[in-house]
Amino acid sequence: MRLLKLALVVSLAVAPGRLLAQASAGETQMKTESKASPEQRLKELGIKLPAPPEPFGAYAEAVQTGNLLFLSGMLPTEGHEARYLGRVGAELDVDAGRKAARLATLNGLAVARQYLGSLDRVTRVVRIGVSVATSGDIRAQPKVADGASELLQDVFGKDKNPSRLVYGVASLPLGAPVEVELIFEVAK
Repeated sequence: MRLLKLALVVSLAVAPGRLLAQASAGETQMKTESKASPEQRLKELGIKLPAPPEPFGAYAEAVQTGNLLFLSGMLPTEGHEARYLGRVGAELDVDAGRKAARLATLNGLAVARQYLGSLDRVTRVVRIGVSVATSGDIRAQPKVADGASELLQDVFGKDKNPSRLVYGVASLPLGAPVEVELIFEVAK
């Protein structure tokens, strides 16, 4: 059986540090992209972190013990106001919940950067906890939490994927649909 040579261009672009396969007119090239730092990835992705949110009560937003940085629950806020209000499955759909989880995570990254000086000091995302306010009959909490998890993968890489805990709850502070808690391992 004869194979016809077609002008075929296939490119699979994946996150930095992963293998890039490219086939062009029957030729295959394999190369490895350089591994970008979290700060470089933010720039490449066109992500500008918001100003770190101020606490809504008497607590610290970031506490470091040893090489672990614990962040308090981050809400999807802009300034000192909730950007998203309501419960997933009632006032909000799953897509809005995902966007709220992403914004809450962006706020968490802003707090981590402020505390550490640079996200390049993060050596691993240890754990993410996502609380999702729901109407009670929805079971899409993991899909909502993916809005946070996918952002962390984009910034830190899949090799630093954290463990994850997702809760469905009746209510969250400020009437927000999600709250994201993060634990990072950091370099000294």
